[in-house]
Amino acid sequence: MSDIKLVDLLTLEKIEDGLFRGQSWDLGFRALFGGQVMGQAIAAAQLTLPEGRVAHSFHAYFLLPGDAKKPVVFDVQTVRDGRSFSTRRVKAIQNGRNIFYMTASFQQPEVGLEHQFAVMPDVPMPEDLPRDTTFDDTDPEKLSTRMREAIAYHKPLDMRSVQQIDPVNPGVHEPKRYIWMKAEEALNGNVHLNQAMLSYASDYHFLSTAIQPHGVSVRDKNLIMATIDHAVWFHHPFDFDDWVLYCAESPFSGGSRGLVRGQFFNRQGKLVASSMQEGLMRKI
Repeated sequence: MSDIKLVDLLTLEKIEDGLFRGQSWDLGFRALFGGQVMGQAIAAAQLTLPEGRVAHSFHAYFLLPGDAKKPVVFDVQTVRDGRSFSTRRVKAIQNGRNIFYMTASFQQPEVGLEHQFAVMPDVPMPEDLPRDTTFDDTDPEKLSTRMREAIAYHKPLDMRSVQQIDPVNPGVHEPKRYIWMKAEEALNGNVHLNQAMLSYASDYHFLSTAIQPHGVSVRDKNLIMATIDHAVWFHHPFDFDDWVLYCAESPFSGGSRGLVRGQFFNRQGKLVASSMQEGLMRKI
């Protein structure tokens, strides 16, 4: 499992026009990783576009938990192809049931009024931070066989948290998190692939930001966490095989739901993408 590549996960099999199949990775979570479904859904939509159009946003709803042991079928509906914009609606299917919907919008790149009010926080550079470990992979003997196998599927992304939080005994922290991340494989400036990979990565450590003020462990068996909806806006082209800083914060939680918002900055401080998510946070 040493040659696992994220580009392979995001390369879909065409079944027929508008219908594609993607394989699944078991990352050791309770259900199929939501980032996989989003990355593959945007990749499926990209395969149906007029040449030259790139994503500027998508909005997705997660309807049912996915099964990480089974592939996912993506049904892409062409809603509109205009002179500048294209709209696609993507349905993800497992076992004959809809588990996910996405509406994505694409644009022919053009020049217009431009400003950036967002400021990248002053944090250590990724070269000065250790790589995050996943599921205590420094001591694999503590893990089940399934978890040991799952570790390999986290390796295609290099993630380095600015503030390290113990997942078992997290303590109480402000609801914000900064993570440097990049793909471990060369993307060669492929805009579609960069966008699909960032979509995949945007679900990592996102909703968990909302539980940081509560001192609750993400491994608490009495805690149910699941994404309800997720959106991403792409602002500028970027290279995800170079470092991107993911800045996440949670302005609110209540009613067994948490809201998180994120900003992606490249190394030069340019805001390249933004994200929002609401998810279930229920103590049982």
